[in-house]
Amino acid sequence: MIRKAELSRKTNETDIKLTLNLDGTGKSEVNSGCGFLDHMLTLFAKHARFDLSLSCVGDTYVDDHHTVEDIGIVLGCAFAEAIGDKCGVSRYGNTILPMDEALILTAVDLSGRSHLSFDLDIPTEKVGEFDTELVEEFFLAFVRNAKCTLHIKKISGNNSHHIIEGAFKSFARTLYQAAKINPDFKDEILSTKGVL
Repeated sequence: MIRKAELSRKTNETDIKLTLNLDGTGKSEVNSGCGFLDHMLTLFAKHARFDLSLSCVGDTYVDDHHTVEDIGIVLGCAFAEAIGDKCGVSRYGNTILPMDEALILTAVDLSGRSHLSFDLDIPTEKVGEFDTELVEEFFLAFVRNAKCTLHIKKISGNNSHHIIEGAFKSFARTLYQAAKINPDFKDEILSTKGVL
């Protein structure tokens, strides 16, 4: 069974179409209307080995906030749909990832409980035209809709681009680990409650 979701979401601020395949090879076609976010989501798909197709028409003439947050919402919803009842998944993942001088730790629990612990001190307000405060908004929107616990922590780093890219790559590797089917318990849900 291929774990896949195809979602659309249209509001007065954004019109998003997204397809996510958790059992992919890292292929992506991303057009968010925000160049920096395209870069982050393309490398996210590659390092998670998820296939991702995304198009978004948003009110970027205002700023990128609605686009970034709404894509986080839709990606989180798609992940939740694709992962299903989580039978057989590893549930947990963690990564310490270097990106030049930046070192980023991420850890995830596909617990069914939404929580973000965001400790990613980004030294500049912008990378190019991208508002760096939107990184937290993206991850918050994702965890609320994917219903997972996510910790992101900067261990070191002073280049904003490297810190953010390291976070997305580390998040990708961590989510890949957690979503992977573990043959040791492929017919089980890894919880004493019996549900996640």
